[in-house]
Amino acid sequence: MNRRSDPALLRGLTRARLTRRHTLQAGGAAAAALALASCGVGGQQRDPAEDGNYWSDKERTGNLRWANWPLYMDSERTQIQQFTEATGIRVDYKEDVHEAPSFFGQIQPKLANGDDIGYDLMVLTNGFELAKLIELGYLVQLDHTRLPAFAEYAGEVYQNSTFDPGNKYTVPYASGITGIAYNPEYVDREITSLKDLWDPEFAGKVGMFADPQEIANFGLLANGVRPGESTPEDWEAAADKLREQRDSGVVRSYYEQDYIQPLTTGDLWMTMAWSGDIYQQNAEEGTNLKFVIPDEGATLWTDNLMIPYTSKAPVDAIELMNFLYEPEIATGLTEYIGYISPVPHAQEVMAEWADAESDGERAEALREMSESSLVFPDEGDYQKLHNYVALPPDQQGEFSSLFQAVTQS
Repeated sequence: MNRRSDPALLRGLTRARLTRRHTLQAGGAAAAALALASCGVGGQQRDPAEDGNYWSDKERTGNLRWANWPLYMDSERTQIQQFTEATGIRVDYKEDVHEAPSFFGQIQPKLANGDDIGYDLMVLTNGFELAKLIELGYLVQLDHTRLPAFAEYAGEVYQNSTFDPGNKYTVPYASGITGIAYNPEYVDREITSLKDLWDPEFAGKVGMFADPQEIANFGLLANGVRPGESTPEDWEAAADKLREQRDSGVVRSYYEQDYIQPLTTGDLWMTMAWSGDIYQQNAEEGTNLKFVIPDEGATLWTDNLMIPYTSKAPVDAIELMNFLYEPEIATGLTEYIGYISPVPHAQEVMAEWADAESDGERAEALREMSESSLVFPDEGDYQKLHNYVALPPDQQGEFSSLFQAVTQS
């Protein structure tokens, strides 16, 4: 059966993605995990300089253990099979990352002790946990001479982020946009600006995210501040802007991962939204929800590949990282997961697949995906996308509390 047209599969993918977006939340579990990281294990911080010339004596082992999110690769593990056929390296693929804070809490004590965590490669989202892993020296510094496909095919925006300048420790696996979605059945004008989320005309019909990082970004952008360049003073001003919105009665509720249904039924008319969710909802249900990058800008989140310093197979891991940047491989991943590929050339490959496909239904799905700005943003879109606030770990608690006070009061 065509995996793109199977409604049951698409529903499963949507649920999994919504769960995966939980990774940026900085409440309960995240706070607990970061508390563990900051005070639970003495002498935990490593100096990566201790590794010396890390890669000089590393060799391929022929086996690799990879931790990823559920439903982030098809059930046949097509790209893994292709990798094994090309290299001979066997991959033990585990869907063990269900929530970033709990996964971090699982691996941090072992990394602090220098113990094997059971994975040679893992995927985590830019956010508090990734920042902590970098600060503690728990990730291998990548040898970019071993990443020629990344150098050739990665989009410019993915080659230098605020959370990992120069891709010193990570390379992207997939990305998505946090923007505005609206239902044109209830909104009789084109939505183009963050100001629309503050418009009294939509009182009680606007949804905002509960996640501190996500909502902070919109408060900053609404004030004309680039999140990645913001200061504590900017955060205070953004919180004031968001309190003004809340107190005006415009906001119906602050959502975590349950905004799609009320947006579809009209309980919400517009909301902060993730691009992949809107793409999947329209593809699965035939809805006509609109997704826009507001004039003031939006944010780009990224799920990233990284190697823990206790990896038993770093050479195998970095070979796989590089392999995933080959355009045909990246295109196959994108067809299945429906999120933004860090390989722009995948759009051209997907269009070629559509033209060559004999199955009319799959050809149409491939063509629609290749033409979707939710999966392949154009250069104008990327010009309006920003990285998240770059938070030192010692400021994460204060930052979270500031914005939780807006959404939880």
